Amino acid sequence: MVALVGAGVAAGQAPWELWYIALPAFAVLTAIVARETDPLRTVWLGWIGGAGYFAATLFWIVEPFFVDVARHGWMAPFALLLMAFGMALFWGLAAWVASLGRGPGLRALGFALGLVATDLARGYVFTGFPWALLGHVWIGTPVMQAAAWVGPVGLSLAFAVPAALPMLGRRVLPRFALGFVGAAVIGALWWAGTERLAAPEPPGDPSIRVRLIQPNAAQALKWRGDMWRIFLERQMEQTALPAEKPLDLIIWPESAIPFLLERSGALFEDIARASGGVPMAAGIQRAEDLRYFNSLAFADGSGRITEVYDKWHLVPFGEYVPFGDLFARVGIAAFAAQAGNSYSAGPGARIVDLGPLGKVLPLICYEAVFPQDLNAAEGRADWILQVTNDGWFGNVAGPYQHFAQARLRAVEQGLPLLRAANTGITAVIDAKGRVHQSLALNTQGVIDADLPAALPPTPYVRTGDVPATIFVAVALLALGLGRRRISD
Repeated sequence: MVALVGAGVAAGQAPWELWYIALPAFAVLTAIVARETDPLRTVWLGWIGGAGYFAATLFWIVEPFFVDVARHGWMAPFALLLMAFGMALFWGLAAWVASLGRGPGLRALGFALGLVATDLARGYVFTGFPWALLGHVWIGTPVMQAAAWVGPVGLSLAFAVPAALPMLGRRVLPRFALGFVGAAVIGALWWAGTERLAAPEPPGDPSIRVRLIQPNAAQALKWRGDMWRIFLERQMEQTALPAEKPLDLIIWPESAIPFLLERSGALFEDIARASGGVPMAAGIQRAEDLRYFNSLAFADGSGRITEVYDKWHLVPFGEYVPFGDLFARVGIAAFAAQAGNSYSAGPGARIVDLGPLGKVLPLICYEAVFPQDLNAAEGRADWILQVTNDGWFGNVAGPYQHFAQARLRAVEQGLPLLRAANTGITAVIDAKGRVHQSLALNTQGVIDADLPAALPPTPYVRTGDVPATIFVAVALLALGLGRRRISD
């Protein structure tokens, strides 16, 4: 029962985005946890509820294991169980915080604040995995605009605390009143977000026109000896398609080129000829001594490489394996690395100056799920570029959840975001997270679009998660002091 309620909370995540189901489901789960008086039982309920939530949200984690079924398929059920019950430990921790409260009301508030705290922690612990945060329920609604001030953790607060408020009342009428207060808070955020969306904004720069390429190279076929050439030629053909207006930049997705950069020969010159001399950016792997990198190469109109960005926030077990040499002895290597057992990390976040095309903040795939990584770059970019290969994530939930988080990054930064994805979703996203153009999942095509306008730096750019962290810490401390006074 508790696991099913937790799964109901997952209904608010992409691709379903049913926040009006997730919110009451979370309220029910909070009430179940808050009414339990035995601490061990409370932790158990939180853990099982979390397992239901993460199993229903992150079931796509099995998809990478089915790309090469013969080699990795046996790991799929273990991966799902470990992911669901492992991530649920954070919910068990929040339930432990709840168990310290005196009375259902304080336990409910402790559970809500504990989950917000663990949402914050999940962005940093063990290199971080801030996927399926409670606040992601608001992506695509006007409430998402609050992320420009409070970031994703603030959105989690706006989800969890209003749902817990009714439990502070001891009788039916006060609970209804407190439920109305919670609904009013959400309504106020919704109204404020609507106003922000309706506010006038600077016009985009029509002098910067980009082409985003989506070749739709299925992951199971992408590197196959009889297919890689087909996909490469497809991207060349898409590059050469006539444009209604002159293009300033052409963007290929992550790992679009099936050669190491050092062995690409005259390929970039060939791409330049196909484009008619338009600068381009493409995902490619490169080598440096015995190290390999997942990179994004920028080339000018003659095909000369001008900049190379190396991905630095790598996916554990996807792009690198902890204690990789040891695991390699038993045949376990990173999924995505096509050379060696793992990628090496680049030096860190940075902004690439493309001259007349402005300053761009490049992100490769998974890097777009870490808001703190975008804030780590020195200086202010004019726009964000994400290249990705979501072919690993399947067709149901993973790519949509990844895409949703890219939209949230645009709101947090107040910057437009261009997204080139191998199998989708390729899109042009403005600085308020709105999707101007997109290509559906598992289709091939191109998008030609003018770069949307940037907004001034948001408060979140300046403060990051500090205000939300302070608020949660003070609230939890107040709950702890309240419990101590009651005990005394």
